[in-house]
Amino acid sequence: MLRRSILQLPLAGLVGSLPLSKALAAAGAGTLRIGMTASDIPLTTGQTDQGGEGQRFMGLTLYDALVGWDLSSATKPSVLIPALATSWKVDANDQTKWTFVLRDGVKFHDGSEFDAEAVVWNFDKLLKQDSPQFDPRQSAQGRSRIPSVASYRVVDPKTVEITTKSPDATLPYQLAWILFSSPANWEAQGKSWDAVAQKPSGTGPWKLEHGFRPRERAELTPNKDYWDATRVPKLESLVLIPLPEPNARVAALRSGQVDWIEAPAPDAVPSLQAAGFDIVTNSYPHNWTWHLSRVEGSPWNDIRVRKAANLAVDREGMKSLLGNLMIPAEGFFPPGHPWFGNPSFKLAYDPEAAKKLMTDAGYGPDKRLHTKTVISPSGSGQMLPLPMNELIQQNLADIFIDVEFEVADWNTVINIWRAGAKDPTAKGADAVNYSYFIQDPFSGLIRQVECDLAPPNGTNWGYYCDKEMDALLSQVRTTFDPDEQVKVLQKVHEKYVDDALFLMVAHDVNPRAMSPKVKGFVQAQNWFQDFSPITMA
Repeated sequence: MLRRSILQLPLAGLVGSLPLSKALAAAGAGTLRIGMTASDIPLTTGQTDQGGEGQRFMGLTLYDALVGWDLSSATKPSVLIPALATSWKVDANDQTKWTFVLRDGVKFHDGSEFDAEAVVWNFDKLLKQDSPQFDPRQSAQGRSRIPSVASYRVVDPKTVEITTKSPDATLPYQLAWILFSSPANWEAQGKSWDAVAQKPSGTGPWKLEHGFRPRERAELTPNKDYWDATRVPKLESLVLIPLPEPNARVAALRSGQVDWIEAPAPDAVPSLQAAGFDIVTNSYPHNWTWHLSRVEGSPWNDIRVRKAANLAVDREGMKSLLGNLMIPAEGFFPPGHPWFGNPSFKLAYDPEAAKKLMTDAGYGPDKRLHTKTVISPSGSGQMLPLPMNELIQQNLADIFIDVEFEVADWNTVINIWRAGAKDPTAKGADAVNYSYFIQDPFSGLIRQVECDLAPPNGTNWGYYCDKEMDALLSQVRTTFDPDEQVKVLQKVHEKYVDDALFLMVAHDVNPRAMSPKVKGFVQAQNWFQDFSPITMA
């Protein structure tokens, strides 16, 4: 059981326990200090850890991908745009072959040139275990993002050919996660990724020139020679500070020790607004779920139990708990999403219908279901996982489901999720509380449920496998016309909901609290954000 005392730790004790004296030093006029939800500085060598927050703060700041996201608008959904590749196309005669044309004049922070050889070198560091530059830590983060990639080769200095295992229209979305670090810098740092961590070199708009202190701070400075002159940062520096506890983040903001915090404690939002702080929110492609195990013996193999759990969660009550900073789930995707379709199963709050399903499945007051779920106390996209999970625990107890929690820090939960429900690290858990980036067909739908993407091949944590679903996913991959692909994606989402494949709870609104001194920030409808336009008044 999760003790309430975990949720009500005294604020003074929390702040006093953190290494704030050094991490939250006074800032210059052009310095923006951000309190992250992560418990540590994300991996700095290229492929970041700490989930999507790591990619947001230490990935797409120091590095670029071949394919980028348009982060310039708060009013329209993000779309893919050229980044290190200016264009890409699939071969009309062989839809497994893609050609990517690279951008001219791009240099790494160390001054070396970005070219096709660097692209192949970076793919090898993730995928080729016998390559000298292979890095297990980066591979653990990046390999599962590009399961379609079969091979890659240099065509000429500015052209790369990538071949997929089978036709796959989602490849550009997959490649938007893959970041490129400097081969020359790796050589200069003694071919040691540990050394590179303190002196990384990417092509991104920010540099990490002064190293970092684990669990304390990292300071990024502008790359004045960035290839996109419109995105050269206006700040003097960007300081990232791990503050995993929400009340500690709020205290640091109030005291002026940071200028911006991710995911403020909801009950603090009214007083923060009254004190003149800005609360910035926006819809973005994210959900908050329990990913259910489908291995032999899991109680979630029974669709009646899965549907009962989805009917037992008081999502409106949770919305009140979170100060209205969430959208109640009606599916894996939010209502109104173009891929939502028309599922027949409605995620209402109906405890009596849930109890009926549980009794039909053989459970009741005298025969309760006992299950275990892996959860985290904080983390990228996890919103406020402790009180949210406690509410679910109470709701499920009302329908004869007793939940035990296995609590681990966010990075550990990510590792458990990648390892799969059968792995000993899951400690027999039947579910993992995991928030998902649902911005593209692969990350949003395919990687969670495709049969062939069960660990170690991918992140189908629960080992779900269904021939009908796989046929739909194959159709998504082979449908290159966007309008026709949407129709297939709707069918996929309908099956997600009608089969209650996940415990679908909430969609985040991405709240941030910040000082009124922060100017020029545009909160994109995206998991990632652009820090380049920001200034400090």
